Amino acid sequence: MNVNGTVAEGFEPVRDAFVRNFETLGERGAAVAVYRDGRKVVDLWGGTRDVDGDVDGDAPWEHGTAQIMRSATKGVAAAVPLVLAERGELDLDAPVGEYWPEFKAHGKERLLVRHILNHRAGLPFLDRPLTPEEALDPRRGPEAVAAQTPAWEPGTDHGYHPLTYGWMLDELVRRVTGSGTGDWIAAEIAGPLGLDLWLGLPESEEAAGRVGRVGRIETPEPASTGLRVRPKRSVAEAYDDPSSLTRRAFAAITPFPDQNDPAYRASALPATNGIATADGLARFYASLIGEVDGGVRLFTPATTEAARAEESAGPDRTLVVNTRFGLGYMLHGGASPLLGPGSFGHPGRGGALGFADPASGTAFGYVTNGLRRTVTADPRPQALVRAVRTAIASH
Repeated sequence: MNVNGTVAEGFEPVRDAFVRNFETLGERGAAVAVYRDGRKVVDLWGGTRDVDGDVDGDAPWEHGTAQIMRSATKGVAAAVPLVLAERGELDLDAPVGEYWPEFKAHGKERLLVRHILNHRAGLPFLDRPLTPEEALDPRRGPEAVAAQTPAWEPGTDHGYHPLTYGWMLDELVRRVTGSGTGDWIAAEIAGPLGLDLWLGLPESEEAAGRVGRVGRIETPEPASTGLRVRPKRSVAEAYDDPSSLTRRAFAAITPFPDQNDPAYRASALPATNGIATADGLARFYASLIGEVDGGVRLFTPATTEAARAEESAGPDRTLVVNTRFGLGYMLHGGASPLLGPGSFGHPGRGGALGFADPASGTAFGYVTNGLRRTVTADPRPQALVRAVRTAIASH
């Protein structure tokens, strides 16, 4: 396997683990980047990318190849309300209805902004799922979730919101700023930080994708495949039962859109369709815990601490495993092992992973075109995380 890129001295275990992913875990095309104290120490890519409708293509993965991150998008999107709160433009403890009056319907008057971010809103599914065409209309998702009755009293329990999270967050940002989340990220995050990262792929990048800039991904596996390669019976049953909260949450768009469709990639769904290079994702997380290249920092230290403070923990009503959430970020432990106890970030179903670890000054980004069954602990990025841990311990 021809793996390209560089690693700083001491981070050779990451290269070794990346190569083994291709040799033993069936990796097809992927990239990984790691920052330490704002400096890039790992930048690796390898395998093949898929272009021009060929999902078994043999074109080599290139340094700038980007991929859909799926739910790893949530961690990037979460930065928007947190920065708005930092600037005094948004109150995390205010009812959502103060900014979005239509949202107050059906028992949601006391649903707080932080309940969206910590997955305690009680709105993981829609009684009537949206069609793919409706889902790409920026008005229809927010309208549907505003009309939805919560499955539990907001704030009293937690359950992952795989798709509705994005509609709630996007409309909240739009009401506060007048801009959609994707436009705000482009202007306030990706631009200043120089990130190859988009929520709503520009036409210029879509055109470049036809020659390899943005790779295609495999057809998503059905929700019934479960969380892990060998899921617990309770998890498998939840995914197999069409009436379960789990299945209904992941089916809030039915059928799910073709993720290789240019119209899907051009839309902005803050829960699921961000696109990035591994470096773009890692550099984003590096900016949450320190200055990148001695310059730009996105979060103040206080916002970093707020983002990773535990807000929800224990049995997850949607994922049917124990999960831990801060404000928009999964925390280390349970179904989401990261680098250490203070780590925070977000995986994407099928493999993508981004996170930051303030204690070691480490930020991590991984993207792939070979989707797997996992929602959280995919074995490929986990092998890389273990290698990063080994490298840090040896320094």
